[in-house]
Amino acid sequence: MTFRALWIISHDKGRNATTRFSRRFSTVEHRAKRMAGSSYVAVPEDSVVLQLLLIELGLSDPDKPYVALRDDCLNRPRPPFLELRVDASGKELLWPVLALLQGPLILACLPLVDVPPEPRPPLATLLSVSQGLTFLAGLQTFLLGSGSKPDGEGLASRLGMLPSVLLQVCPLGTPLDVPLPGPPATPTAPASGGIQKQPAWKTGLHRGRATVSVALLETVRSMQYGNRSRQDLWDVYGRVTCKCEVEGVLPNVTVTLSLPPNGSPLQDILVHPCVTSLDSSVLTASSVENCDSSAFSGPYKFPFSPPIEPFRLCCYTSQVPVPPILGLYQLKEEENQLHVTATLKLHESVKNSFDYCEAHLPFFNRNLMGGVDVKVSSGQLDVSKEKNRLVWTLGQKFPKSRECTLEGRISFTGQTSGPSDPLCANLTAYIKLYFKVPDMTLSGCCVDQHSVQVYSSAKPRIVTTRELQSKEYFIWNSTGSAPVSSAPMMM
Repeated sequence: MTFRALWIISHDKGRNATTRFSRRFSTVEHRAKRMAGSSYVAVPEDSVVLQLLLIELGLSDPDKPYVALRDDCLNRPRPPFLELRVDASGKELLWPVLALLQGPLILACLPLVDVPPEPRPPLATLLSVSQGLTFLAGLQTFLLGSGSKPDGEGLASRLGMLPSVLLQVCPLGTPLDVPLPGPPATPTAPASGGIQKQPAWKTGLHRGRATVSVALLETVRSMQYGNRSRQDLWDVYGRVTCKCEVEGVLPNVTVTLSLPPNGSPLQDILVHPCVTSLDSSVLTASSVENCDSSAFSGPYKFPFSPPIEPFRLCCYTSQVPVPPILGLYQLKEEENQLHVTATLKLHESVKNSFDYCEAHLPFFNRNLMGGVDVKVSSGQLDVSKEKNRLVWTLGQKFPKSRECTLEGRISFTGQTSGPSDPLCANLTAYIKLYFKVPDMTLSGCCVDQHSVQVYSSAKPRIVTTRELQSKEYFIWNSTGSAPVSSAPMMM
């Protein structure tokens, strides 16, 4: 795996963005030009890359409420995997650009992809993607030290050291501390001195009580329209995070993910480079292709030698048949009032126990709310302090019927204008759901505590958790228009 270019950018919430460091590798660029042929796209100047990254990450022009290239629903930012439109027509693209955001820092790189640009291969099949993210994560640790926020003087000092550091760890654009592709090395006997060499990517050794923590978090997104002419969209993204406090230079740990008998196979799986071996059929299952019954459906075993710090073991997508909460939202304009009705129904497969569950109903391009005569069948309804949004708190449980309703009228009075949004004019409006469900996943994926194997001298304490949360979960007014999204909803 090699890099065509590397950038480190600092910014203040999108303002005062500056390229603090950049490096291009001419030998790698020559290879990229030779492989791409007529489809070759040159890397533009740093100032151009800076603006393109800010646009793709949604950080450009923070003072403007709407910027087409940033806010249009067809151009959704998808960090850490981006594509940069070099020309105005959008035909010249740099892909895949990898970007990590940490506070006011953006770390980005453009790896060399040794495959034809068309048809574009799934990201899960590109080893350079996972290795590039690992390199950026290591670079982030080097720049920030042990803290999560950059120290001004410390950051400047490390940036000054970076050219010489890159000569050692990334000569000619090829990182030396990223595992090379191929089967895992056969274990060998320790050296005569009995000392096991510590790998360069492991910054220290754990001393003390052995503990292995495995957390599985699934995030669901949804766009529901309540209209037979419009197809509802939803997707599920999962990630497994581990923290392994185990003694030894290279301890061996195996985490197993299991699915229920009727569960859909996991897809688009990306793994941390510390994973030592994996069945190739696990990595090739992609949501872009039609999933058939012959796809590998687990159990998914991930043997690895963990770093000392917390890390993301793997991430995946899953095709579930229905979203967890189905909704219907209707607005009707009657004189100077809005007639509002909404229904939320919890699917029978979802555990009826929430850490929290709220529905927000914002009203754009109108005056502030005056009279609010709205009733709910369950939960509590409040008007926001700014008088431009209804907050429906459903609490920790749906009723036994698993269905809640809201109905009433809202009048808008006074001369003070509420929030504006160019996408939500007239009857174009939505409900946005926020919820978290502990001890469940929508795909049924789980990590059995007894399936975590640790090969160490001390018996570790095993802790496993799982939970489901929402992100960008919208229910659009069925009596109005709604934004059209032709792009796949990927995390």
